[in-house]
Amino acid sequence: MNLTLNRKITLLLAALALGILAALLAISLYAFRSLSIASSQTHVQTAAEIVRVLLTESMINGVINKREQALERLRQIRNLHSVRIARSEHVNRQFGAGLAREMQSDEIEQRVLADGLPRFYLLEDHGQPVFRGTIPYIASAQGRPNCLECHQVEEGTVLGAVTIELSLEDLRRHGIYSVLAVLLAVALISTLAILSARRLILPVGATATAIGEAVQRGLHGDFKTHITERTKDDIGQIAAHTNRLLAFLDQGLSSIGDRVAQLVGRPPQQHENQLQATIEMVEALTEATHFKATIEEDQTATEIYIRFARLLRERFALSESSFYEAAEGNQLTIVAVDGQIGGACRWCQPEIMVRSDLCRAKRSGRPVDGLRQAEICFAFAPDTNTEEPYRHYCIPLIQSGAVGSIIQLIVPEARCGEMIDQLPFVQVYLREMTPVLEAKRLMETLRDSSLRDAMTGLNNRRFLEEYIEPLTAAIRRRNSRLGLLMADLDYFKMVNDTHGHDVGDAILKELAKILQTSLRASDLCVRFGGEEFLIILQDTDETGTLEVAEKIRERVASYRFQAGTSVLEKTLSIGVALFPDDSENFWQALKYADVALYRAKLDGRNRVVRFTADMWEQNGACY
Repeated sequence: MNLTLNRKITLLLAALALGILAALLAISLYAFRSLSIASSQTHVQTAAEIVRVLLTESMINGVINKREQALERLRQIRNLHSVRIARSEHVNRQFGAGLAREMQSDEIEQRVLADGLPRFYLLEDHGQPVFRGTIPYIASAQGRPNCLECHQVEEGTVLGAVTIELSLEDLRRHGIYSVLAVLLAVALISTLAILSARRLILPVGATATAIGEAVQRGLHGDFKTHITERTKDDIGQIAAHTNRLLAFLDQGLSSIGDRVAQLVGRPPQQHENQLQATIEMVEALTEATHFKATIEEDQTATEIYIRFARLLRERFALSESSFYEAAEGNQLTIVAVDGQIGGACRWCQPEIMVRSDLCRAKRSGRPVDGLRQAEICFAFAPDTNTEEPYRHYCIPLIQSGAVGSIIQLIVPEARCGEMIDQLPFVQVYLREMTPVLEAKRLMETLRDSSLRDAMTGLNNRRFLEEYIEPLTAAIRRRNSRLGLLMADLDYFKMVNDTHGHDVGDAILKELAKILQTSLRASDLCVRFGGEEFLIILQDTDETGTLEVAEKIRERVASYRFQAGTSVLEKTLSIGVALFPDDSENFWQALKYADVALYRAKLDGRNRVVRFTADMWEQNGACY
């Protein structure tokens, strides 16, 4: 059991009082006993001297035979229990036997008669305390009368012994009454002292207890406690200062908590620890700031998505999620599913990929709360192979005034309540991530636009210059080869001169589509300049390269280009070279493909020509 300060002090004072009473009782009893013994010893010696004088006078006056009556009168004195006389053998030899009771010496009297030393004892007689003293009667020639005048003994001979027994019952009773009176007085004084001390200490203990309770409530975020100012001294000042401190903390914490809650978007909850909630929100804002500083250094938007997926897994224990990006038209593209880049649509109907209006978050631009309201979005299609049911929460990220991305959180149904409490913290990270993500996407768009031909949408020559080194390095590691096709429309200048540049541009766009649909996803198509296109086939050989080139040439030759109301037929000349078969230097091999194209033009156009060494002269001249 925890004791308060007041109880501890009261118990301490009570223990001290009891200790003082016990010590006083012991001292009083010891002093009373010692005083009683000393007093009794003096009384016994006095009584014995009276008996000795009585006997001496009786002998001088010749009335020694009447000593029994005198002794009997002595016994009537209050508290004088008994008086006895023991005669020594010297007296008996000189005067004959004494009275019968004088002849019966006990053991103590015999020792006194033998050595002449007095002896004192505290005895019990029928439950009553009795003090006994046996005093020797020693012959002496000093003073008057002279003992040796009557007794024929030497100086210092023990003539007899006087035994006096005093009853201590009255003395003990008076002593007990005295001790009890002293103890009662001390107890009364101690009680008054304890009550006075409690009156002085009580405000201290009560204030300390109130401060302790205020601290405990403060640890739970409650600083509204008011401590009563019980005195006007230092304790009262402590209570007043504490009240001012609590009021300041309550006002400051409320202000900070409200502002932080506004930043986090998390309304205060009933019966929650306001201090702990504020600390958690501040920590979340700090972590989100660090997160933003980290993703700002990431190179691409994809890296940001990867980092956010890791954050969901480590910070919020969410391993299932989907990230979508709005594409051109009415489409969505998958960025990541369950923390993995790319992948198939797992948690939604696949139709949203081509009809983004089916996605409620994309259509409304507002969060879709499937945690509180199941089946709010009909496009949500959880994996039926999972052991437990799942809910979802979709958050659209507004970029450049429109929905640019959609973050879908997949939550087990058992964790919905927990996740609802954590959603404001997720929103904090997303709020920090959105502008950085938008900036990265804009940068990627700008970068992509600088690497693409604006009219055809194909990669341009700058793209080739930036990416050819890692491409050729990969080919060398795989011990493979690149097929280089340099293609050029035949008589294209006549189209511009006859039908205008608009028709020429339309034909180039159609040609770009033909080239793209004729290639694999791993192959590259570059608008090299004007009506000239470079096609790079990865991991191929000479036969495969020539087959693709011939296929492209045939498709172009059979294609009908629309030029307003007219239909045009165009042909394509293609020069072919292989890297690194024809040259270890990519740009040199590319030059060889250009030489083969020039040869195709000279040989009549609408054909595929494979580069051979005789097409290249040592001085650098070419056909």
